[in-house]
Amino acid sequence: MAVEQVNVCAELQQGVAVKVQARQFELMLDEPKSLGGTDTGMNPVEALLGALGACQAIVARVYAAKFNVVLDGFNVKLEGDLDLDGFLGKSEVRPGYSAIRYQYWIESPSAQEDVAALIKFVAEKCPVGDSLAQGVELSLNGVHLNQQVL
Repeated sequence: MAVEQVNVCAELQQGVAVKVQARQFELMLDEPKSLGGTDTGMNPVEALLGALGACQAIVARVYAAKFNVVLDGFNVKLEGDLDLDGFLGKSEVRPGYSAIRYQYWIESPSAQEDVAALIKFVAEKCPVGDSLAQGVELSLNGVHLNQQVL
């Protein structure tokens, strides 16, 4: 199968609110008031955790039958360690997450060994989890200032 490109546009709105669009969908991200936002939506690092949990849940749902697992419920609780001093420029600590932890809450009548095999598969095949765990090449491909390319 060929590599598929995913396209998203993030457009700054008033203050630090950002409208994010992908295909025909959009969502608003913002910061809490304590970080200069208006608290009209989750912030980007919360959205990142949400994307990880959603990806894990989707992989579990899509592949559950392959592992003879019936999913009556699948919830992911995530937490991440973030030192805001890095973002705020107060120290040289990294501005991103230093650790992310998650727990699954699963309702299933299926055998524990089948559920365990599914969970192992989710860890190996979740694209968001893989991107976070393995890193990804990140590159700026252009800057356009007042319709001119810098």
